[in-house]
Amino acid sequence: MQGGTTTMNWKSKKLWIKLIAGARKLSNVFWAFTVSVGSAGFVLAGISSFLDRNLISFVPPQEIPFFPQGIVMLFYGFGGCFISLYLWSTIFWNVGSGYDGFDRKEEVASSFRWGFPGQKRRTTVRVYIKDIQAVRIRGKEGPYGYRVRYMEIRSQVLVIRRDEDLTSGKVEEEAVELAFFLRVPIEIS
Repeated sequence: MQGGTTTMNWKSKKLWIKLIAGARKLSNVFWAFTVSVGSAGFVLAGISSFLDRNLISFVPPQEIPFFPQGIVMLFYGFGGCFISLYLWSTIFWNVGSGYDGFDRKEEVASSFRWGFPGQKRRTTVRVYIKDIQAVRIRGKEGPYGYRVRYMEIRSQVLVIRRDEDLTSGKVEEEAVELAFFLRVPIEIS
């Protein structure tokens, strides 16, 4: 069993399973916590300006008039509460986690992901390996760069993984390994 921070692999001659971690990452917990604390601070500042009482020790309520600053702080605070609720929900339900499986014995490639609760919580895609024409890599470098690995399947595209965390070399290495395992060509665009 090989391991990494975001994925784990199990590989034999005929079967390759890649477990995908999903939303339960340290960076997501950090941002959910930061947005929660920040939005709570904005709500407390807005309420303290409305009540004209000191609910936050380092900001006197006389310095923040309720109209318009207090109202705006309440608005941003409640907006931040909804965003943090969304972030904590994705972490709790581990949205995006699942696996990619490639079975050369059964000649099937499958991708499974967990989503939000509901009728479409489980997403599964299965394709025959003989229908896979190529493994492709697309990427953009820079501060907002990304790397995408996907499979071209007879006039369709199946995204394998989009990753901002991996280096270009690691993305290419994994794509080459997958193309070799599936016995299909690799294309870089």
